[in-house]
Amino acid sequence: MSGRPEVGAAHRHDRHPPPEGRGETDMKIGIIGAGNIGGNLTRRLTTLGHEVSVANSRGPHTLTALAEETGATPVPVEEAARGAEIVVVTIPVKALQNLPSGLLDEAADGVAVIDTGNYYPQRDGRIAAIEDEGLTESRWTERRIGHPVIKAFNGTYAQDILERPRPAGAPDRLALPVAGDDEVAKRKVRALIDELGFDTVDTGGLDDSWRQQPGTPVYGLREGVDGVTKALAEASRERPADFRG
Repeated sequence: MSGRPEVGAAHRHDRHPPPEGRGETDMKIGIIGAGNIGGNLTRRLTTLGHEVSVANSRGPHTLTALAEETGATPVPVEEAARGAEIVVVTIPVKALQNLPSGLLDEAADGVAVIDTGNYYPQRDGRIAAIEDEGLTESRWTERRIGHPVIKAFNGTYAQDILERPRPAGAPDRLALPVAGDDEVAKRKVRALIDELGFDTVDTGGLDDSWRQQPGTPVYGLREGVDGVTKALAEASRERPADFRG
């Protein structure tokens, strides 16, 4: 999110989740969406040494300045996931329908897909499956993409990605909630977030991700592990009136 933030019975947390396999360094990462979150993730991830391809709906020629600033490679959306070990989808929910079919066909085996999005009915139009059937926002997104997703960064202020990283163990290190069903992919994402300078709290599976949706106590919360864990536990499944269509 930019100006405002665009569990199971137990919420597990790791201040330093170990990476799967090799170290989470020099990964190939695709970012779809170059707005506030996507742009700042591009800046941080390239600084950390990752090979980043970035795409938006307007075409690579509109990303020249970001590419020159960061060293990221601007590509068409169709090529954003090519060879990527992690793909970040950070676009409005209403734009998911415009993603090309076969988007992940050329991604690396075991690619982890991060969904940073939030459903705002006033912007995205009313989605009955979310409003009436109780489907979580990221479960709906997962079905649109056709690949398991990990929900993260949806309640993060974009500027915090640049201004609030802290070393592991720092008393003012912020924590981010992370939800998803694929435990291997989740570990990969949590390790990347740790590298970015933030702790994580495991919200649970994707069906538990309502605990971090807009209007919940954790949404936009700037707290550490204890504060985020408490906020997740206090969440109500009922959608606040401001976030209903």
